[in-house]
Amino acid sequence: MKKTALIAGVTGQDGAYLAHYLLSLGYTVYGTSRDAQMCDNSRLKSLGIESGVKILSLALNDFRSVLKVVSMVCPDEIYNLAGQTSVGLSFDQPVECMESISVGTLNLLEVIRFLNAEIRFFNAGSTESFGQTGEKPVTEQSPLSPRSPYAVAKAAAYWQVSTYREAYNLFACTGILANHESPLRPMRFVTQKIISGVRNIKEGKQKNLNLGNLDIYRDWGWAPDYVQAMNMMLQSESPVDYLIASGTTTPLRTFVELAFEIAELNIDQFLVLSDDLKRPADLNYSAVNPCFISEQLGWSSKRSVREIVQKMYFDEIF
Repeated sequence: MKKTALIAGVTGQDGAYLAHYLLSLGYTVYGTSRDAQMCDNSRLKSLGIESGVKILSLALNDFRSVLKVVSMVCPDEIYNLAGQTSVGLSFDQPVECMESISVGTLNLLEVIRFLNAEIRFFNAGSTESFGQTGEKPVTEQSPLSPRSPYAVAKAAAYWQVSTYREAYNLFACTGILANHESPLRPMRFVTQKIISGVRNIKEGKQKNLNLGNLDIYRDWGWAPDYVQAMNMMLQSESPVDYLIASGTTTPLRTFVELAFEIAELNIDQFLVLSDDLKRPADLNYSAVNPCFISEQLGWSSKRSVREIVQKMYFDEIF
């Protein structure tokens, strides 16, 4: 039987890739945005699926709005990818961050409970919620220790999902996502800033690449792979939270060096470091062990960091 999916945040990087993947599986796909008439459909257009996704207006912080949309669509699956997505921005807009992520997740869970509907629910979590991991990789059993408004909001949403799953027997789970990139990343993300900056320097449109702290370590993966994991989680017999990551930790400095190398530019001539671009608080090291999802669902990240940087530089969306 043909399934119907509702993707909150369908116009973002993950939402667009997920919509593309679900359409390829034969789903009917609805997406939501705060204003369906004014939303940025550029990522859906890039993937050639703009006409295949029905976009509805939805205010996730308004229970009535969520109830109206879910009741109308009657989805088999809901993917919650909406809300503020930038760690840096969360320091400037902490209230909006908490409302869009935590309150939005709570409203979706409450609507599913209120309707007593057989809806499977995926929530996008973040490995930022673990805080400083040290060099020992975290697992699904590691304690959360968030260090930014964004991470705090994601941690709260994670516990909301866990609570509703246990208290109301909902099929609700969180995919705890490590960093995942593609050419569809917005410019406010440092990875896209790096790629676009290096490309502009190569084309003579920009003199330097200005960055803050390069001595941070992250687990980077390829976004089209990660949305497949989201769907796989909702096809399981029971709802389980999984870490979705590559398992390889790489310094940001290496990401930058690879971008300059691919562009055949001398990094020392164009890279400028500035303390003004550093965040109020940042994670120095993030290491993740994704063995559980590999063992249970057979999913694994397929792209190396070099491949990711190269595909982003040459604007290869798949």
